[in-house]
Parts: sequence; C-alpha cells; structure tokens
Amino acid sequence: MSKITSLFATRLYRAALSEFGKAPDAAELETACLSIAEDDEAGQKWCEENDFPGYTSYASLDDLRWRFPIFEDLVKALDKHVATFVEDLEFDLDGKNVKLDSLWINILPEGGIHTSHLHPHSVISGTTYVAVPKGASAIKFEDPRHAMMMAAPARKAKAREELRNFVYVEPAAGDVLLWESWLRHEVPMNMAEEERISVSFNYGWE
Repeated sequence: MSKITSLFATRLYRAALSEFGKAPDAAELETACLSIAEDDEAGQKWCEENDFPGYTSYASLDDLRWRFPIFEDLVKALDKHVATFVEDLEFDLDGKNVKLDSLWINILPEGGIHTSHLHPHSVISGTTYVAVPKGASAIKFEDPRHAMMMAAPARKAKAREELRNFVYVEPAAGDVLLWESWLRHEVPMNMAEEERISVSFNYGWE
C-alpha cells in the first residue's frame, strides 16, 4: 500500500499578542511608534537615502525598549510567544537561550513595499501588528526550496497550502507572527490609504 508523508516542515507561528496575558495597550503602542518616527531624524534620513518607503527604525535606533516603557512590556509578551515557538521547533539549545537581539518599527504608507529578504545571524524572526487598515498588505512567505525546483511545473492555483511556492498571510492588529529567520518573506504593495504599522524583531541563540 502506497504511503505519502511530508518531510522538512517549515513552521509558522500565529497568535494574538494577548494569548499569555494582557497585551500592551494598542493605542499607546501606536502613538509611541508614530512619535518615534516623527522624531527620528537619523531614521528618516536613512529611509530617504535608501529609497525605503515610509519609515523604519531598523538602521537608526536600537534602544526602543528603554525609550518608551510600552516597548519593554511588548518584549515581555513576545518572550512568551517565542518560548512557545522554540519548544515546538524542538531545538537543542545546549544550555543556551534564545533572546531578543533587535526590535524595530515599520510604518508603510500607501504604495509602499518591503522587498523579499531574510534575517541572517538570528534564529527566530517575527512581527507584531499595531495598525492594519482594510486593504493593507499581507505578508508573503516563499518556499525555501523554490530556487532548487528548476524544471518543476507550477503548482495549481488551489494547491494545498503546504505545497504552494508562496503563501500569503493576512494579519490583524494585535497578531504576532513568528518564523525561523532563514525563511524568505516580503510585504507586497500596501493598497490601503492608511499606514500599516508593525514592530518587527529578531531573537538570537546565545
């Protein structure tokens, strides 16, 4: 009797930020993100020089959790989600820990995109969503084997999710998504008139 199994799973974690207790106040977090974006001249300059649409604090600020207490509250909530995901992934941590090593704000205006990329030098990456207006971009994940498929035919439009070359996930405000840092992803063009606001992060093994 024939048998077909799935090998080499790619895991994606999705939950409400509030799953393990009260989440940071959404309105306060949004206000903090917008305030930092307005004041961060270095970040604004980096975005302009690198043709980055909207705003990111990735290249300018590494101390968000100390600037506004709400980011420290956010990290405490994220730590619980990451611990749950790490347990699911069955990592052998060899006595070390998976800890936050970077945290940054993303504000994507109408027409803005974030091109395909991955996060080297970290283990777990993710995003929590602060403001997701109607029509805002999903996040697009790419099958890590895609470049090796060579002569393989395209998948059917309604292929099972685990067989697709690309998977789109539509987040809601208050969601947190986690994935292994080698997983390539992008944010297609934001079609909403309002800004799409999120906070992204990396956790390293140390």
